Amino acid sequence: MGTFAREIYDVVGIGFGPSNLSLAIALDEYRSEGPDNRPKPSAMFFERQPSFGWHRNMLLPTTTMQISFMKDLATFRNPVSRFSFVSYLHASDRLTQFVNNQDFFPTRQEFHQYLEWAAAGFADRVRYGTEVTGIRLPATTEAGAAEAYVELEIRSGSATRVVHARNVAISTGLVPRMPQGVQSDERVWHSSEFLDKYSRMNPSELKTVAVVGAGQSAAEITRYFYDELPHAQVYSIIPSYGYCVADDTPFANQIFDPGAVDTYYFGTDRSREAFWHYHRNTNYSVVDDEVIRDLYRRSYDEEVRGLDRLRFLNLTRVDQVKRAGDETRVSLLSSADETPELDVDAIVFATGYDGMEPTALLGDLDRYCLRDEKGRHRVARDYRLVTTPELGCGIYLQGGTEHTHGLTSSLLSNLAIRSGEIAESMIGRRAESAAETPFRRVGAGETG
Repeated sequence: MGTFAREIYDVVGIGFGPSNLSLAIALDEYRSEGPDNRPKPSAMFFERQPSFGWHRNMLLPTTTMQISFMKDLATFRNPVSRFSFVSYLHASDRLTQFVNNQDFFPTRQEFHQYLEWAAAGFADRVRYGTEVTGIRLPATTEAGAAEAYVELEIRSGSATRVVHARNVAISTGLVPRMPQGVQSDERVWHSSEFLDKYSRMNPSELKTVAVVGAGQSAAEITRYFYDELPHAQVYSIIPSYGYCVADDTPFANQIFDPGAVDTYYFGTDRSREAFWHYHRNTNYSVVDDEVIRDLYRRSYDEEVRGLDRLRFLNLTRVDQVKRAGDETRVSLLSSADETPELDVDAIVFATGYDGMEPTALLGDLDRYCLRDEKGRHRVARDYRLVTTPELGCGIYLQGGTEHTHGLTSSLLSNLAIRSGEIAESMIGRRAESAAETPFRRVGAGETG
């Protein structure tokens, strides 16, 4: 299908996970209150995956969300949204049953189904299997002018094209982190690829497995291995002295309230440091109490029965992983004097993620983005990159703003409010520039 020479949108989203899906909903629910009754912003989203998916490889049986179902894509911003989790339950004819379950925390599988249901409502505004490979200023920028839009190069298979956007929302997600010198392969996995890699194995051949890490994913995979491989020896390699419980008490949970973002953003360096010092245990390298107790019961039951199939190697780190054919030898650094080694059939590194870093994607455009004294991007309260006057387009970050906005930067807890603030900012900027840079809106069926 053909395209206009200038395919331009008010908003282009890079990535279509929960964050940009929530933004799409906020833009869709925008209602003009001005006398001119402006139309809804035009938006298009580009996602590398062939279909919608969010942490698919950690959809383990019976695992639950760690946040309330009310912290969904829209409820905190718009309690009557047709894209709320309650609306999904009603559409699925499961609302009564969910209420009877008397639980604030749905399974991860059900919440993923909710996300897929919501994403299906935007099939006309998302292109799957496409990747944004670069962002740049238009070549025709007038000297001294602040260009109101940018060009994005889009690749789908072997085909490429260019679209233009007044605002860009970058939400490419977190980057899986592996220990230095360790490479993922068919026997060495990161937790982000767990179910996919596990499904390729013959379970009967997995006689010794190991899980590295002290967080929720590590504990859940350890429990999964123990239950699914009754013949296997399961090692849990933990850098701390056992798992630490997540602080999800009411006062501590206030750290995820929308108002906490203002407290962090407008706070002093000292107050920001206190946020991390006192409340890091609400989310990082911690495990739900139920999972910890469940694993301890299994361990104790083994001791009662004289078994030793589930072993916890506390105060231990992986030093090296050596691969030779199907053999995988893991060298460990223990708090004890010895340096033990393990021969395993598979090892999973639940070692977390690095934050989203937009520099490579921005390319030459990054030189217009201002940085703080530590070399980090400066980000305005509305999650927009602070730029020099040459760049008039709004570039917003959905993630990668922990240094400016605090703990909720990459979490679902504040998702609906954050997306609403970004949408409001984008709409406000469009109103300011509408008279300055008219454009022809892309119509239905006119994009390739």
